[in-house]
Amino acid sequence: MKRSNSEPDERSNSVSGLSFWEHLDELRSVLIKSLVAWLVASIAAFCFKQPLFDLIFRPLGQGQQLINIDVTAQFFTHVQVALCVGFVVAMPLIVAWLYGFVAPALYRNEKRYSLIFVLSALLLFVAGVALNYFVIFPLSFNVLSTYQVSDIVVNRISLTSYISLLLVLSVFMGLMFEIPVLTWLLAKLGILRREHLKRYRGHVFVAILIIAAVITPTGDPFTLLLVSLPIYLLYELSIVMVPASVNEYKSPQNI
Repeated sequence: MKRSNSEPDERSNSVSGLSFWEHLDELRSVLIKSLVAWLVASIAAFCFKQPLFDLIFRPLGQGQQLINIDVTAQFFTHVQVALCVGFVVAMPLIVAWLYGFVAPALYRNEKRYSLIFVLSALLLFVAGVALNYFVIFPLSFNVLSTYQVSDIVVNRISLTSYISLLLVLSVFMGLMFEIPVLTWLLAKLGILRREHLKRYRGHVFVAILIIAAVITPTGDPFTLLLVSLPIYLLYELSIVMVPASVNEYKSPQNI
């Protein structure tokens, strides 16, 4: 595929001055800075133990308590949570440094699309985590923590179980909210077409309902709709985005 002569070869000009080993040195520098930023943010999160866990335990219902049966569980849970929060806090810096490393190897239009892709992915992931924290996790935990197969079995929810469920659902919902950017990327690569998404729209809707029913087993239709509707709307948004991506992918500017 030939590029227009009027468009400068910004990619080759910007990276031709560095050797392979110099690129490796630059990548190592980016990774070291990213690890340092993660470590500093994690230490800061570790030091703010009380406000951090006040935020984490806020979804607990009134009167609900957690138990701990492992001597080291509370300390390692504190470390685990601090590392997760530190990674989230340091993520914008890490992404910016990685993008700065990759950007010189991209053409102008590739830089624009990659920047839009990265920012959209970050914002959508945060939106998914927020939906889980404020809506999905409280509903799921309140139902599951009170579910009993028999009156002789008493629920005593452990700290590690609570934290694990919160982290798993947060990551899951964050990834579910990546549907639009994922379909946009697949369309840009020429793999996905609008008719593909429209053809399986019904299947996807049923799958979303099943997933929503599993992660929020309240049996309440309103709750089921509250959880499944945002995800399905993101799927519909993907259908709208895909044709533009395909046309743009085929446009003369990208050839």
